[in-house]
This record gives sequence, structure tokens and C-alpha cells, in this order.
Amino acid sequence: MRSLPAAKHVVALLAALFLALATAPASAIEPIKISPDDVALDLSRAVEIYRDQGENFQVSTAPGADGIVRRIEVEAQDERSTGDWAVFALANTTDEQLDRLIVAPHFRLVDSGLIWPDLGSRRIAAITPSEGFALDRQDSGDADEFLVTLNPGTVVTFVAELSSRNLPQVYLWDPAAYKETVNSYTLFRGIVIGIAGLLALFLTILFVVKGTSMFPATAALAWATLAYISIDFGFLTRLVDISPGSEQLWRAGSEIALAATLVVFLFAYLNLNRWHERFSYGMLAWILGLVIIAGVAWIDPAMAAGIARISFAATAVVGLGLIVYLGFQGYDRAIMLVPSWLMVLVWLAGAWMAVTGKLDNDIAQPAIGGGLILIVLLIGFTVMQHAFAGGALFQGLFSDMERQALAITGSGDIVWDWDVLRDRVVTKPDISRQLGLPEASLNGPARSWLPLLHADDRDTFRTTMDVVLENRRGRIAQSFRLRGADGHYHWFTLRARPVIGSDGEVIRCVGTMVDVTEQKKAEERLLHDAVHDNLTGLPNRELFLNRLDATIAMAGAEHNIRPTVFVIDIDRFKQVNDELGISAGDTILLTIARRLHRLLKPGDALSRVAGDQFAMMLLSEQEPARIASVADAVRQAIRAPVTFARREIVLTPSIGLVSWTSAQNAAEEMLKDAELAMYQAKRFGGDRIEPFRPAFRSIGTDRLQMESDLRRAVERKELSLVYQPIVRLEDGSIAGFEALLRWEHPRRGAIPPADFIPIAESSELIVPLGLFAMQQAAEDLYAWQKQLGDLPLFMSVNLSSRQLIRRDLVGDVRSVIARSNIKPRCFRLELTESLVMDNPEQSAHVLGKLKKLGIGLSLDDFGTGYSSLAYLTRFPFDTIKIDKSFVDDTSSKGNVLLKSMVTMAHELGLSVVAEGVSEKRDLKALRQVGCEYAQSFHFGAPADAETSLRLLTEQYPGPVAS
Repeated sequence: MRSLPAAKHVVALLAALFLALATAPASAIEPIKISPDDVALDLSRAVEIYRDQGENFQVSTAPGADGIVRRIEVEAQDERSTGDWAVFALANTTDEQLDRLIVAPHFRLVDSGLIWPDLGSRRIAAITPSEGFALDRQDSGDADEFLVTLNPGTVVTFVAELSSRNLPQVYLWDPAAYKETVNSYTLFRGIVIGIAGLLALFLTILFVVKGTSMFPATAALAWATLAYISIDFGFLTRLVDISPGSEQLWRAGSEIALAATLVVFLFAYLNLNRWHERFSYGMLAWILGLVIIAGVAWIDPAMAAGIARISFAATAVVGLGLIVYLGFQGYDRAIMLVPSWLMVLVWLAGAWMAVTGKLDNDIAQPAIGGGLILIVLLIGFTVMQHAFAGGALFQGLFSDMERQALAITGSGDIVWDWDVLRDRVVTKPDISRQLGLPEASLNGPARSWLPLLHADDRDTFRTTMDVVLENRRGRIAQSFRLRGADGHYHWFTLRARPVIGSDGEVIRCVGTMVDVTEQKKAEERLLHDAVHDNLTGLPNRELFLNRLDATIAMAGAEHNIRPTVFVIDIDRFKQVNDELGISAGDTILLTIARRLHRLLKPGDALSRVAGDQFAMMLLSEQEPARIASVADAVRQAIRAPVTFARREIVLTPSIGLVSWTSAQNAAEEMLKDAELAMYQAKRFGGDRIEPFRPAFRSIGTDRLQMESDLRRAVERKELSLVYQPIVRLEDGSIAGFEALLRWEHPRRGAIPPADFIPIAESSELIVPLGLFAMQQAAEDLYAWQKQLGDLPLFMSVNLSSRQLIRRDLVGDVRSVIARSNIKPRCFRLELTESLVMDNPEQSAHVLGKLKKLGIGLSLDDFGTGYSSLAYLTRFPFDTIKIDKSFVDDTSSKGNVLLKSMVTMAHELGLSVVAEGVSEKRDLKALRQVGCEYAQSFHFGAPADAETSLRLLTEQYPGPVAS
């Protein structure tokens, strides 16, 4: 009996132990270790769910860093708490602080279920960590997001208070990566919603235009799809304030609308009521059932959505059967719907795999939505084919023959019918009237067409007909020309095919003829405009190069072909456009083009290669002298005044030329060489002809170096002066010298003034160079006079445009005269006519001040500029220098012109210097007309100061008193 109490104690102890185990809080959980490299971790399987735990929940934490398991108690914060809790733990095993986002999506299509699907809701009300403060909820309408910060080496247990019984997915995201992912999905969703909206709008417009039943049905399907996509992508919540908990109703409603409109579309598109009324009753019953299900959605949205999903699948399966059946019956609409319905079935399979969880990834849901839009888009294209083809409106109105006849009549084509057996061609309407020929003159044998065909088209026409008859098959597709009564040709295109008789022979050829004369003319105009300038009608650069290439190819084989290329640029043409307008510029270009065209001979070619640039290929002349003569003729043609709006406009050209050599194989290279020569002519001031030299190819790269060297040339004493004598014609004595600047480069040797003077002018180095030339010339003249006595000599120095416009020029000249101690009357400045005319008012003002100093002023290149007679009296010149071109002209008119110039100068009180005298007979002619001075290589080449002094010593052996 003693054992009875002991047994009772054991039983009581076991019962207490069992009761304690039953009511004890949950045991500790295993933490998930995270690292900085973890961008997104799926915590769904690591979360432990505790059901019906009430408003207070106790749980054991995961072992901390010290291995101790603690217990925490959490109190519900949400008034609508379900009593369900979720627990998980995170361990930061690194030595740095980590920020992460805990994300629980409200809705996931994946694994949502087919029957009573999870339509989404708020998942987590709050999350409490085992240490630290409660997590901050982030603002988001699509998911529950909580920001958590994990300190280095900590293990934190999180207790989540659930707002719904389901927690489909919990992710741990890196905040930046999550934001980037959300943005990428947002862009995709925006594009899909935009396409869906445009498609729905377009199909609605199509319904307005085409009022048949299938168009509103398609538009309804597009709008239902747009609603489903907007809700699924969370776009609707941004437009409509949806209260918490009502999102399930919206989602169920969109799925019901999608299922209903698919049924309506299938019925309307296949026009099922035409086969039997039972289809109409069945469709109405189906739609009515879905409407009732929509009412059920107010009570149980999940059940309504499940029925809608089943309805959608049933519609797809039933529709497949109908499409197959009607397709075999030859119904066109059913056949055209096959691709779209196959896509519906593929989409349905993918959606089934997603909602059942067999396809489990984050891309599945947006992919399913995008796929639905593609299906509706394809259905829309199928429907639009009917809208624009007019099949729904005009089918059955005409027979095929009537349609073809109407089409030919409407097109205006001519029916061409050749009865082969009778050899008779008939055209309806009669083509003879169109050609201005007697009526029915071409209705007869095919050979009667040959005299009217263009000579180049006859053989082709005859051969084509013979080939069709011999082969008994094929098509005729030929263009040819027929001569009209006025002698002009008309282009026609003939398209015909043979008709084979019972014996296999061709009995007829029937087709249409179309007058394509205007089209051919347009093609010819386009071809002409493609290779010709629109303004002048001259060939453009491409055609010029093509012709030059052909000429170069012939030059390689024939010795008598040696092309020369000119590139002509109009100086200061932009100024004409700016001041007078584009119309004036175009008029001048046309005038210049006509003048240049008149200079061409057989074989030559002229082209406009740029705005104010022309290119000329010269084949008619081979000798250098004749080529130079043509170049000068081009220059004079452009320099001739152009009258526009009662104004005379004088332009000058810069001309570059290059002659072909065996080393040149490409037209492009030859044209570029001529352009380089032209640019060199412009660098020298324009209004000149410049033959190409190989050095031009490197002048661009040498320019900077030459400018740099020129800046130090004066310091290094590389610059010097040479003096060309000016003689008196009456006794041959030296009257003076013209000072000329020279540059002896230490590496390049002697550099011509034509190479470095333009660089000096463009870089403003001409001012110090001009001062050097004036000072050195004055000092040398003083040295000669000091040694030989006060000789009646003068020294001329050229003046540049930069010096003329300087305000300090008068002071510089005064300073030069004072420092050199020469008399002002012995010092002269030379200016070209074009330089003075660039700014007549300023020039007259400066020259007047220079004249008051007592120096001499010479007008160089007299007669080569413009308006010289009108302005000559306004400038205080005492000497004019006649250009070499007037001295070389030995014709009677040239002599008259030369005599007139000298006489005019004398009557104005000016002395005359003739330049470029090369023969003794020229000296005699100049003396006869009264010219006082001459200057040329005939009297001596330019020489340095020492040589010039020896020349003076020979003429003046002893000192001469003043």
C-alpha cells in the first residue's frame, strides 16, 4: 500500500511536465547570416509562423554572440490583430554596420492559388527586434517595408505581427538594390500600361469609325486588360484612393471583367449567332453567371476570383474547339484567329504554372501581365485587318470580274489585247488619240507598232514578243517609247501575260499599258539635279570629279591629252551677300558662270564645286603660255564690273591651277592640289593666279613654325633689304631705288616675300617689319649720300594695309626721317591702288598728313585696280607706277592706252615710272610718250646695300656738291 502514494506522485509529476511542455513558449530559432555581398535574401522558408497566439506573444531568441538564448515578450500593436506571429533571426557576422530592408509584398500572383486565391492584403503590422527599437515602416503601397540596421557581430531576433493569415514571401534587400529593382520594374510597368492604354483608346476609336459588333467587343477586352494590368501593377492605387482591405474586391472585379470580355469577344468575332441561336443563349448565360459572380465578390472576393480564373480557362479551351471546327469549315475569321488563340493558350499555361507555384520567381508576375498585353495587341491587329481591308463592309458586293473591271477603269490604265491568231492588237481606250494619231491607227498587226517605237526600243519589243510565243509562258514587263504626232516621244510601261489555248499554243496576250512619261521626266530631272548645281545648271563636284577621272584615265594612254584644273574662288563674296542680299549674290554667280562658260572650248568643262567656287578642266590648251593666257582671261572675266540695281560691283578672283603629270592618278588629289594653290593665292591677298607647288601641301603645318621664326628674325638679323634701281629714261642714270625685304632663314634658306609677307600681315608682324624696312632703307640712303655727296636719289619703301590703317604711321615716318638725318623729299612710300581703295576716306586722310611731312607718295600697279580715275585727284600722289601688263601690250590699242596714261599723269602734275621693261624697243616707246622713269631687271636685279653702293660709285665717281 506504500507504493500507492509514490505512484500518485509520479503520475502528478508527469502530468505537470506534460502541461508545462504544452504551454511553454516556442523554442529558439536558427539565425540567418548576412554579409555585405548579399543583395537580396529570401527569408520565406526561414520564417516560423505561430498561429492564434493572442495579443501577447513570448518566444525564445536565437543564441546571441555570447551563445545565450533569451526570451522576449511582444504585445500586439494593431487593433485588428489576428493573433498570428512570424519569427526570424538575422546575424551580422561582419565587422561593419549593415542596413537592410525587410520587404513583404502585399500581392503575389505566384503561388496565389487557383481556387480561393490569395488576392493580397497588408501582411505585417509591425516588427519588433530582440534588441534596439521597433523598426521604422517605409512608405510603400505595394509591400510592407521595414528598415533595419544591424550592428557588427550582433544576432537579432525579429517578431513580426501579421495583419493577414498568409505571408507568401519575405525578402531581405539591400536598400540601394531594392530601389534600383523597383525603378526598373516601374519603367517596365509604365511602358506596358502605356501600350495597353493606347491600344484600348485606338480600338475604341476603331469602334466609332466601324460600328460592327466585333469592334466594341475588342475594345471592351482591351479596356478590361488595361484595368487588370493597372491593378496588378499598383497603378490604380495612385489614381484612386482604395481603402485598406478593398484591394481584394478590385482585383477580383478586374479578373471577372477579363473573363467576361473574352467570352464576348470570342462570340462577336466568330459571329457565332450566324450558325445557331443556341450559341447566343449560351453566351448570355455565361455572361449572366459572371455578373452573378461579380455580386458574390462583395461577400467573398477570393471565391469570385477563383471562378473567374476557371471561366477564363474554360473560354480558352472552348474557343480552341470552335476555332478548329470553324477553321476546317473554311471560315476565314477562325483561321485568322489561330495565332492569337495559340498565344492565349500559351499564356494560360504560364499563368497556371505561376498561380500553382510551379513557376516561382519575381519575373513571372510582370511577364504574365506583359504577355497579356501582347495577346490583346495581336488580337487588335487581327481585328484591324478587317477594318482597313473592308472585309466586314463590302464583302459580296461585286464579283471578281466586276472588281477587276472597276479597278482597271479607276486606275486609268489602257487595256492592251493582242489576238495572236489574227495578229491584231487592240487598246481600250484607243492609245492613238493620246498620241495625236488618227483613230485606231495602232489597232492592227503588232508590226505596225515598230515604226512608232523609238529606235533603241524596237529590237527589245520584238524579241520580247517572240520569246513569249516560243516559250508559251512568262510575263511581258517592258518600258518603251512611242512617237506622237508632234514628234515627241511618250514613255509607256506594258505588263501582260499570255493566254494558252487547248492545244498549248498562245492565243492571246492581254495586259495593261500605263503612260509613265511624267515619271520618266521626273527621274531624268532627279538624275540631272543629283549631279548639277540648281542655280547655275553647271555640273557639281561629283560629276566634275567623274569626268576628270575619265580624262586622267585617257591621259595615261594618249600623249595629246594633258588636263589642267583651275579652282576659282570669288574674293569677298560673302561681303556681297551680307550687304546686298542672297538674290544679288545669286545674280552675280549666274553672271560669272555665263562669262566663264563663254571661255570654254570643245573638250573643256566647267563646274560649280562650292558656294562661290568654280572648277574648270582645260583640255584645249597644252602649252604653259596658253594655259597662263586662259587663266588671265578667267581673271579678267570675273574682274569685269557686274551691274546690279544700278550699282557696279567689281569682284576679284583667287585662282589656283595644276596641270596633270604622270604621278597623279586620282581626280580628287588633282582637285585638292588646285584648291591648295587657290588658298595660297587668297593668303597672298587674293586677285592673283597661283600655280600649284608641292610645298603647298605642307604650308598649313609650316605656317605656325614660320610665324614663330619670323617673330625672332629681326633679333637674329635674318631680315635684310635689297634695292632695285629706278633709272631716268632720258640719260639712263640712276634716279633712286625701291627697297625690297628679304629673309634668309638659317635652315630653310631664302624665303620669298610672297611666302612670309601674308603671314606677317595676318599675325600683325608686318608693323615691326615695315618699321625695320623704312629705318634700314633710310639709313642706307644716308650712308650713300654721306660717302658720295648729296646725290639726287630717292628711296621708295612699300607700305602694307596694316601700316596704312595705323594711327602711328605718320609719327613713325617722322621718326625714321629724323633718326636717319635724310631729307624728306628723298624718301617715298609706295601703295597699291587696291590698298588705297579698301578705305578711300581713311586713306585720303592719312596720305594728306604724310604729304605734309614732305615725303613722296607713289601709286603702285596703276590701272590694275578700279575707280582709279575717279579717285586719283583726291589723293596727294606725285608719282604713278604703270603695271607691267600695259608695257608688254605692243598692240596699237595698247600704245594708245599707255600714251593716254602718261599724258593724263603729266597733266595732273605726276611723274611716271614704267615697271617690267624687258626690251630696248620698249624703252624707245616709253621715251617717245614722255615717260620719265623705268624699273625692271633690264637695268639691274635687286642687290644688297654694298653692291648698290658700288653701282652708284661707278656712276658718280666723285663726291657731288649739294
